[in-house]
Order: sequence, then C-alpha cells, then structure tokens
Amino acid sequence: MLFRQLFDGESSTYTYLIADRTTKEALLVDPVFEQIERDCQLLEELGLTLKYCLETHIHADHITGTGKLREITGCLGIIPENSRIACADRFLKDQETLQLGEIILKAIATPGHTDSHLAHLVNGTHLLTGDALFIRGCGRTDFQSGDAATLYDSVTQRLFTLSDDILVYPGHDYRGHTVSTIGEEKKWNPRFVGRDKSNFITFMNNLNLPNPKKMMEAVPANKNCGKISEKI
Repeated sequence: MLFRQLFDGESSTYTYLIADRTTKEALLVDPVFEQIERDCQLLEELGLTLKYCLETHIHADHITGTGKLREITGCLGIIPENSRIACADRFLKDQETLQLGEIILKAIATPGHTDSHLAHLVNGTHLLTGDALFIRGCGRTDFQSGDAATLYDSVTQRLFTLSDDILVYPGHDYRGHTVSTIGEEKKWNPRFVGRDKSNFITFMNNLNLPNPKKMMEAVPANKNCGKISEKI
C-alpha cells in the first residue's frame, strides 16, 4: 500500500493519498480545492489513476477539491450517507467497505462533529479519523448539527474500542502532530481522559471558539461538491 499524508497550511487540513502499488489505482481523502494542482502533480509523478475522492464529512473550514478533481480525472466523489448532497456519485454507510486493489477501507460512523461523519479504517492498520478525533483533541460540536454527547459516544464506543496499535491519522492538526495511535489517545487525549459524558458535554459546550474563517463560503460550496459558483 502506498500511503501519503499531505498538508494544507491555510486550513491545517490533512489530505490522504492511498494507492494500490500493483493496480496503480488511488483515492484521496478530504482533498482541498487550493491543493488540486499539487495533488494532480503527485498522482502523475507516481503513475497513479485517481479512482475515488472520499469526504469524511461536509467541511466548514475549507472548500473540497472533489468536484474539480472529478472533472479533471473522472474519479467518483463519495460522501457519508445522510449527507443530503445531490452531486455525490456514491454514499457510504457504517461498516460498508470500499476496495482498491488489495486495499480495503471500512467505514465507521462517527457522528458528533457533524451529524453525518465517517472515519475510515484502512487495511485494519491506518485509521483516518476526520474531525471526530484529533491527536490529543477532537472536533468541535457547536455547528452543522454537531452534538457533544454523540461525539463522545462515537469516540469512546466506536474508535477507542479498536486495537491500541492502530495508527490514528486526523483530518486536521494545529500543533505539528502527524500521527498517533488508539492506545496513545485513550491514555493521553485531554478531551476524554478522566471525563465522563456529562463532563465532556459541559466542556465542549463552553469552548466559545470563533467560527471558521471560510465557513460561510465553504459549507454552501461543499454541499455542491466544491463548486463556489458556475464559474468554477
């Protein structure tokens, strides 16, 4: 398996490139519109064919590159079920698998940051957590139908019950971290360690964070697979 972690500095977003080394088929998870040229160049340099673009959820802090990449490469845009996005080619549901050569991605429903969110377990070893679980943190729950109680259950019951040695690759990082493990996050993540659900809800409901800078632009665009207007 070819696995690459790519970073967008403006939104602190991680995009993941995954490919089967034999078939040369590839997918991108959470591509960023401003990084389309970078992603296409890497695909060309590595001799890969982009088959899928996956979204872990509808993003509020950046505009997805899925729509434009679909135009360029003919790939399929895949999002979580119940996202109510008419432009998607396919919807993934909890426990559904997606195969790419010998690579198998298993979808794990992890709502809470938004009401429709999927993590992806790749070949049983690499967990792409999107905005449900960060390295020593988690996604906020104060907009896009987010819910702190639901996120607590998603992380503690769906992710922390996985094997401790599974690698954790988040959708964002704001402090320079790149990878963790389930075992590490169970032991050291301050959002969850020593907190029951009630305490977690109180904590999350009092973060008082400013809205993402691109929220008013990104959410409508991402509901249209990344199209800001008819000009794009």
